[in-house]
Amino acid sequence: QVQVLESGGGSVQPGGSLRLSCTTTGDVGVVNFMGWYRQIPGKERELVARLTMTGVTDYGDSVKGRFIISGDIAKKTVYLQMSDLKFEDTAVYYCSVVRPFEPRYWGQGTQVTVSP
Repeated sequence: QVQVLESGGGSVQPGGSLRLSCTTTGDVGVVNFMGWYRQIPGKERELVARLTMTGVTDYGDSVKGRFIISGDIAKKTVYLQMSDLKFEDTAVYYCSVVRPFEPRYWGQGTQVTVSP
């Protein structure tokens, strides 16, 4: 059975940094890309960053220049280095594994809280 496992969330002061990690267990198969999304109560889940199997990265506008996604898609592992965190970055962060022509896998989410 496939599991998507996130770690690294927590509480940090504004301007601080956190690093999220995501890995998988089980036979995931071919992966197009892996990415990080976030969601706050009452709002839709939004893209934070994603990494394709060819190494292309894509970021949400609000995190460009502050967050960096890295990893190895072949190993089904991605990281999200978050710097200069702001209050509005507070959310539950989810890792997603996207496969061709198959439903994507989601992790359970990890809470990131930015507060004084």
